[in-house]
Amino acid sequence: MPWDASDSDENLMLAYGGGDASAFDALYRRHKGGVYRYMLRQCSDAGVADELFQDVWMNLIRSRANYTVQAKFTTYIYRLAHNRLIDHYRSHGKAALVSFDDDGDDVPAIAEPAAAPRDEPERHLDIKQQAAQLLQLLGTLPEAQREAFVMQYEGGMSVEDIAQATGVTRETAKSRLRYALAKLREGLATWR
Repeated sequence: MPWDASDSDENLMLAYGGGDASAFDALYRRHKGGVYRYMLRQCSDAGVADELFQDVWMNLIRSRANYTVQAKFTTYIYRLAHNRLIDHYRSHGKAALVSFDDDGDDVPAIAEPAAAPRDEPERHLDIKQQAAQLLQLLGTLPEAQREAFVMQYEGGMSVEDIAQATGVTRETAKSRLRYALAKLREGLATWR
């Protein structure tokens, strides 16, 4: 059966669990980029990220028959990714993800940079430099904050989804995002 953008991820996963391999193909096309970037941002090593990325999808394949809709599919896939990272950290003696809890206001959004007009090469170069600076700053965040940020901006996940995927409270997920955004803004402000 051909799947299109109007089909929900949850329905695709259920269809895949029922034996429709084309549903898996559609899910993989939709989420491979975000999940890979999440893994890469969390471990900063392309070789390790490749291995962990493949493990996440293999875990999804193994669990397909037992899948039930309990949350959004993105929450499910990022939970698999989060758990695989935790297993990786434990097996390599790295510290677990830590949190700086704080009850505060909702997490503010970062404004998307405007697209550079083609007739302004200087502006285009500036946006590329800002993106490179953002990636560098992202690498300096504590793992838990970086994870929350990447889940929201790569995976399009809400605070509630991040909390569910990482096994923390909503307030913890919100705090992680707030601290990450504050540090990224501070770093970008000093760059200018």
